[in-house]
Amino acid sequence: MGKWRTVLLAGVAATMLLATACGASTQPTTTVVQPAAGSVAASPSSSGATTALKTAGVLAVDSSSELGPLVTDSAGNTLYRFDADTPSPSKSNCEGDCATLWPPVSADDASASDSLNPDLLGWVARADGSKQLTLSGWPLYYYAKDTAAGQTNGQGVGGKWFAAAADGKKAGVARKSVNVLDSPELGPILQDKNGKTLYLFTKDQPWPMKTACDATCLQKWTPSGLVSVKDIEALGLDPKTIFTFTTPNGTKQEAYNCWPSYTFKGDKEAGQTNGQGVGGVWFAIKKDIVVDRGKTIPAAKAKAGSSSDTSSDTSSDTSSADPSAAATDAAANGY
Repeated sequence: MGKWRTVLLAGVAATMLLATACGASTQPTTTVVQPAAGSVAASPSSSGATTALKTAGVLAVDSSSELGPLVTDSAGNTLYRFDADTPSPSKSNCEGDCATLWPPVSADDASASDSLNPDLLGWVARADGSKQLTLSGWPLYYYAKDTAAGQTNGQGVGGKWFAAAADGKKAGVARKSVNVLDSPELGPILQDKNGKTLYLFTKDQPWPMKTACDATCLQKWTPSGLVSVKDIEALGLDPKTIFTFTTPNGTKQEAYNCWPSYTFKGDKEAGQTNGQGVGGVWFAIKKDIVVDRGKTIPAAKAKAGSSSDTSSDTSSDTSSADPSAAATDAAANGY
């Protein structure tokens, strides 16, 4: 099942350039699945009633011409999420006839392919005690009227059912220019409009702003796009959090508390955090940002069991240390 977190049942549109106190801007896949996807698993409750849950096997990300990337089981069947459910705490509100039309996905024997962040998988106990698979806290379901792999007949049903994107959000629905991923390992971190994790580079200079990401660095790290004040405020953040940084080649890049932001080419799908801790100098940008001219680095700390990948770098392993010290301690560029 990979990394699991048991969940208790009780539980940006026009871009704006904003000058702040930052100062002037400067120039390996899982292959074994048991039992086969589509088989039924159920756990008895104390009352003797059960809910039939369908096992999914290895979850993957498929591309729909209409909806874009979405999550499927090992047989290519679309998995859905329900707006009436809650992700934190995880809770399913689909029982009885609803669960007949929308069979819950069993957590038993489910795992993530390398296109999914395994840290986002978990389970929630249903009313009968059975374990339902969750993705970023959202309970997952099949749709009974999908009769073949690749079908998405459940999309938009009742205005509440949507195919699940790789980070648990709604597939086929436009995202804001900046979003939040509630990572079980890293806490709430920022994403771009495509669901890609935003990172900062501790070798950059926040005051006055200067990037250390050269041509070699840019082969793996992409300067992030601009965001809107409206979308920043929607996250409950001060508009002064963002600053438009002009890179040496003249392009515009968004910065958070004066730290330029990037996406990692090693993150192939939404919700992945493979750039976390790379070289001991790259860190996901956390939502909790203090506006103080970059003195406080808004870097999420890597934790044991996260999907961070530092194996390709020879710098000292500081992924679990204080990010503010990482820039000093790292021996390599962290590219």
